[in-house]
Amino acid sequence: MTTSVQQISVPAGAPTEAAAVKVQTPFRRFLSDFFESGTAIAAFTVLLVIIFIAVVAPLISPTNPYDLAIVTVLDNRLPPGTRNLDGMTFWLGTDGAGRDLLSAIFYGLRTSLWVGVMSGLIALCIGGTIGLIAAYFGGRTDTLIMRIVDLQLSFPAILIALVLLAVLGKGVDKIIIALVAVQWAYYARTVRASALVERNKEYIEAAICLALGHRRIVFRHLLPNCLAPLIVVGTLQTAHAISLEATLSFLGVGLPITEPSLGLLIANGFEYMLSGRYWISFFPGVALLVTIVSINLVGDQLRDVLNPRLQR
Repeated sequence: MTTSVQQISVPAGAPTEAAAVKVQTPFRRFLSDFFESGTAIAAFTVLLVIIFIAVVAPLISPTNPYDLAIVTVLDNRLPPGTRNLDGMTFWLGTDGAGRDLLSAIFYGLRTSLWVGVMSGLIALCIGGTIGLIAAYFGGRTDTLIMRIVDLQLSFPAILIALVLLAVLGKGVDKIIIALVAVQWAYYARTVRASALVERNKEYIEAAICLALGHRRIVFRHLLPNCLAPLIVVGTLQTAHAISLEATLSFLGVGLPITEPSLGLLIANGFEYMLSGRYWISFFPGVALLVTIVSINLVGDQLRDVLNPRLQR
């Protein structure tokens, strides 16, 4: 009885199994999943452009809109595309103080991103640490911390920010403190929910049995496994912080009038809306809308990629 073995010829250019496995690294898989959506690619590209504009705003802005030696009230409320007596063209027009709106938007993006990112990072560090402590120690510590978090989240965010700014006053540092006080509870609850799942796993129990320090277990073993939801929440909360800062500045309790802010630019043009000078509020509002929408779309895509339940 003879057995015939059929040989399968592999083309010379076909990748081997080892090569295929080598290509499928976690980082490459993450990039492949993230850029699978055309909407995510467009949002990420727009966000990169906005960040670039904010970083190099003093270099690419036609003028410094907050330099009193350059700004003149003779150029106030000029329509888009108007050229002044000095030969300068205001592509987006000017506001009531004679500032170039295009330059003011560039500087406003710089301030808005700075406030949103810094407040988000500080709130992430504070709230993330509190959430890890609550999940790791549990018991009365967890109960006390979560009752404080529930109390914090029961109040509207804008109400807490208004009260704090009424006490602290105006300024970039003041509004960052107010936004941190508003956001830390979101990070604490998110990290606690994720850390509770990891807390009962074998590697944490093994680390406790080995008598490792609490700090080492929490920050070297527990925290890295909770980073995925933190990244998603941090992205979405950054957009929320930017919109909240714009709202507070629009109400006149956020940044002073000497600081560039998209919310202040919108507020400065609000009184001219009925007189037909729409551009003073319209273009800063579009810049704010595009920034928030692009950050939210990137955050939604990150949530879909980092959450295994949403993956195909």
